Amino acid sequence: MRKALWLIGAALLAAVGTSSAALAAVNVKALPTASFSEASVTVTGGEFSGLGSTEAIAHLTVTGVATYQCENPTGKVVPGQNPIEATPGVSPGVGLGNSTHNGRGTITSITAEVKPPKKEPTAKEVACGGAGNTKWKVTLTSLKATAAHLVIEQGTTEVFCRNYTLGGPATGAAC
Repeated sequence: MRKALWLIGAALLAAVGTSSAALAAVNVKALPTASFSEASVTVTGGEFSGLGSTEAIAHLTVTGVATYQCENPTGKVVPGQNPIEATPGVSPGVGLGNSTHNGRGTITSITAEVKPPKKEPTAKEVACGGAGNTKWKVTLTSLKATAAHLVIEQGTTEVFCRNYTLGGPATGAAC
């Protein structure tokens, strides 16, 4: 019994070691690039090898800001002074196609966009109408994506991660 348990433990340890080595063998042939456009970010490209036959799935999360204009009780419209954090956007998972291409995969295109804040900000939060004035009307004027976070996973294991910022390099930075 003791010998059987030892053999099972050794087999499990070997399996874990082999799977970790396989994931460590992921090679990045070309980095994915991000392009920012108003509220959305699109990531394309990125060529990977060594992914094996378990499908790799890419997820993109985007963060940004919402800007507002303010209208006073007499109808005068002025821009709000404080951008408000937008609701992050998350893409659906996109497969890299490696499971049918001998472990090679590519991100064809993955897009996510920020959404308006879940709660409409007050005039005070947007900084219009002075401190505490509640008679100003605030209206959303724009949404802007300012950052993106790309993660590629196989099962529950993260095999690649990249952060992108508006105005930064298109290839982003390692996580």
